[in-house]
Amino acid sequence: MTIDYKKTQKHLYQPKTTPEIIDIPEMVFLAIDGKGNPNTSEDYKTAIEILYGLSYTIKMSKKTGNEPTGYFDYVVPPLEGLWSLDDGGAFTGGGQVIMDKDKFLWTAMIRQPEFVTQEVFEEAKLTLSKKKPELDLSKVKLVEFTEGLCAQVMHIGAYDDEPATIEKLSTFIHSQGYVEDMTGSRNHHEIYLGDPRKSAPEKLKTVLRHPIKIK
Repeated sequence: MTIDYKKTQKHLYQPKTTPEIIDIPEMVFLAIDGKGNPNTSEDYKTAIEILYGLSYTIKMSKKTGNEPTGYFDYVVPPLEGLWSLDDGGAFTGGGQVIMDKDKFLWTAMIRQPEFVTQEVFEEAKLTLSKKKPELDLSKVKLVEFTEGLCAQVMHIGAYDDEPATIEKLSTFIHSQGYVEDMTGSRNHHEIYLGDPRKSAPEKLKTVLRHPIKIK
């Protein structure tokens, strides 16, 4: 049986277009921090290449004789991103379009199965570095991330049209007696369920998630 988290944990990956409150458990991620416009940044492009390279190296390890303890077949989870601004601002609704994307601070990440330990991670880095020695793997890290109490909603459409959905999410948060809690590693969170290279912008699906706390 092949595990697909998008199907076995639909509450995390398939919210409705109506906002909802959810408590996110601890999960394991490969993650890379960076700065700049994701549309033009070479660092962002390289980060995505590294994350997918390592994710598929781990997934295919069973075929190389390096199958980790506890390994099970699975679908590589979708790309995710945590976003904030280098001027201290945050994505907290109001419908504003952020024009200067060079201010973006991002953490690009891909969830990993529970069997991925630090040892498995280091082995995957070693394997990938032999295949693609031009990649700098020094910035990638394996992290345990507990997002906790959040509000989330499905955004359908182009990424640049997200502000209206974010405004709807923010209005819902406040109507339920909460406020956004953009602190530490808890930031505006996006989960990319569509591939912009293959899907029309108006059909893209992106989970938008904001950490919250009681007012």
